[in-house]
Amino acid sequence: MKIGFLGGSFDPVHFGHLGAAQDALAGLSLDRVELVPAAQAPLKEHAPRASAADRLAMLRLAVEDLPGLAVSDHEIARGGVNYTIESARHFRTVYPAASLYWIIGADQFAKLPEWREAGALAHLVEFIVLERPGFSLGAAPDLPGLRWHRCPGRRLDLSSTALRERIRQGLALDGYMPHKAIVYLQEKRLYLPAR
Repeated sequence: MKIGFLGGSFDPVHFGHLGAAQDALAGLSLDRVELVPAAQAPLKEHAPRASAADRLAMLRLAVEDLPGLAVSDHEIARGGVNYTIESARHFRTVYPAASLYWIIGADQFAKLPEWREAGALAHLVEFIVLERPGFSLGAAPDLPGLRWHRCPGRRLDLSSTALRERIRQGLALDGYMPHKAIVYLQEKRLYLPAR
């Protein structure tokens, strides 16, 4: 079995996230891709704007009708800052016989040697590297044991930050994120300025 993992804050989830997961799923013939929302991402200065429960709920609604995509609550259940190496070790115990793939953007690929326990991580997972707008995929970083795959895909220039600004301005979200997730965040009044 081949399982991919895509981490992030997903604050909120959008078609860029889902497109990346689907591109990796198809491009590497994976059996499944699990989206792994962070409780608190180590490289982000600020905590997510929406609660862990709300981000998890939106993600689950977003993948509900997308075959091959699933959501893991591992990092949220664990709480706090979680590093990729810790999650990779967890998933290796959960799926001892599977081939594990960590999906990252080209912008993060160059920084891979700076990740916590990068050498150990390179032995636990293979990397699927997605090209992102504005970031060219250069030479592979110097990391012993690194196994990686380039994955061509859609180049959707979307960000959760830009979506939160659209919400704040009262602009439409159709075409940016799944309808069920839009309905959820509107019902919960997420990302709106305090009254």
